Amino acid sequence: MAEQDRALEPGWLLSPAGRPYLDSIVHKNQRRMFGLLERPALPPALAVPTVTYKLFLAGRSGVGKTALVAWLGGTPVPPAHHETLGIEATTLFWPAKPRGSGRPVLFQLHLWDCGDGALRKFEHLLPACKEEADAALFLFSFTDRASFEELPALMGRVLDPGDRHLVRSGLHPQFSDHSIPH
Repeated sequence: MAEQDRALEPGWLLSPAGRPYLDSIVHKNQRRMFGLLERPALPPALAVPTVTYKLFLAGRSGVGKTALVAWLGGTPVPPAHHETLGIEATTLFWPAKPRGSGRPVLFQLHLWDCGDGALRKFEHLLPACKEEADAALFLFSFTDRASFEELPALMGRVLDPGDRHLVRSGLHPQFSDHSIPH
């Protein structure tokens, strides 16, 4: 990606100006986990606006939805595959500085991971996952060709005509194919 096409300033978080923001989400070189009502503590002089996004992860069982959430959250990727039994909602915070802006923002990402089997079995889970969602990420695995071929049907099952506001993206988590034994 060309440097001028980036919306965020790369490397800002590791700069002296970004360091206090990084310190607010990291403890002893590990990403700090926040509860539902918690948020990073910043001094009043460093207070920044929070931009919230809800992301719904969909995909066949075993493609790496839970592993992706663990990786993004800085927690260990599960050592073995197991189906997510319902909805697991994870909240992550990430400070960033938009290009051309003098002020950073704090992204609050709500990642909703729902097991494929549970999604098919319980009709109320899909509306809950899509409610107020900003994006739907459709995951697939390079080692499971069917997971890729099923993407159009999955999108058809998950998305309704009224979901035009949802950003849609197909995604292959790199680590899903080799780091999680099935």
